[in-house]
Amino acid sequence: MFRKMICAVAALTMTTIPAQAQETAETEVAAAADARLAINRPLDPVINPDMTVDRENIWLLDLSNGGRVAIRLKPDWAPGHVERIKALTLRGFYNGTPFHRVIDGFMAQGGDPTGTGQGGSQLPDLMAEFNAMPHLRGTVSMARANEEDSANSQFFIVFEPRFSLDRKYTNFGRVIGGMQYVDGINRGEPPAQPTTIVQASLASQNLPPPAPRAAPQIEAEVSDEDLLGS
Repeated sequence: MFRKMICAVAALTMTTIPAQAQETAETEVAAAADARLAINRPLDPVINPDMTVDRENIWLLDLSNGGRVAIRLKPDWAPGHVERIKALTLRGFYNGTPFHRVIDGFMAQGGDPTGTGQGGSQLPDLMAEFNAMPHLRGTVSMARANEEDSANSQFFIVFEPRFSLDRKYTNFGRVIGGMQYVDGINRGEPPAQPTTIVQASLASQNLPPPAPRAAPQIEAEVSDEDLLGS
């Protein structure tokens, strides 16, 4: 009889543990859903083009094609992503990184120091902050892997409207100046000669554009007659 009671208790315990584990998992999923920003949350769609206003939220990219691109960051759209962009910029992370995937009529993707599309920063990946803001010409959005919460440092700038990306990628800003230099980014996957970010900064840092690199001087060939003075 005692043995039967032990077996019954053991059977009850075995069936109870998975139920408790399932309840815990469901609680964690619910908590994660609560922590994630609602896609349809009310947002201000206005992009202020005034370079003198809110300069700590203007991202400047000085490109190797000689142009400076100004991007209005929107922390109300994607606070975590804007904070990541600003933190990496202040560390100098983006300086020298190439646009490694550039598709004509679609977008230019950069932010990977390896130039392979597989790299990122040492910071943890970000929780997605998808929103209802449309992907228009000049939109700046965060690249990611298949997992929604896998964005880290890579971003892309849209050449033409691409509404199929809406609510699937975190839109965090838009170009307000220098879009012609974005259009001039070399195409390819990867490009044969990638356009690079020479310097990334925030407008509030007041950094001037880097001085253009001097073209290498080719020394004239010296003949034997020149050496002999004849």
